[in-house]
Amino acid sequence: MTNPSELNESFVRSLPDTGPVTMINLVRFRDEATDGSGTGWEAYVRYSENTMPLIKRRGGTVLWAGNIEGAAYGEVGKGWTYAVLVQYPSRAAFLDMVTSDDYARGNVHREAAVEDHVILASTETYSKLAHAKG
Repeated sequence: MTNPSELNESFVRSLPDTGPVTMINLVRFRDEATDGSGTGWEAYVRYSENTMPLIKRRGGTVLWAGNIEGAAYGEVGKGWTYAVLVQYPSRAAFLDMVTSDDYARGNVHREAAVEDHVILASTETYSKLAHAKG
């Protein structure tokens, strides 16, 4: 099993790892999963069912997920349709998960599900949300 081909591991490792990181996932689903197992959304649900326990085991949590309706300001770019905010206690926890064999086994569903997927690493500068506790 290998890491996701899109993983910018050296970039993530180059960032200071001094506390929580929120990964902003932007997704555009395929109409039909490439493995013939239903829609892109259905394949993504299978990916999520595999990945949620891996996130939790590393002290992470999903803060928010929702459908993107369109650009209220500026250009929408690639036409993202779904967003997920996942908080990890550290960049090391994120990297440990996405480079694990358990993640690779479920990642086949993500690859079948998405036309495009970007994950932006971010640190908090302000929030009204109480810090998540997994």
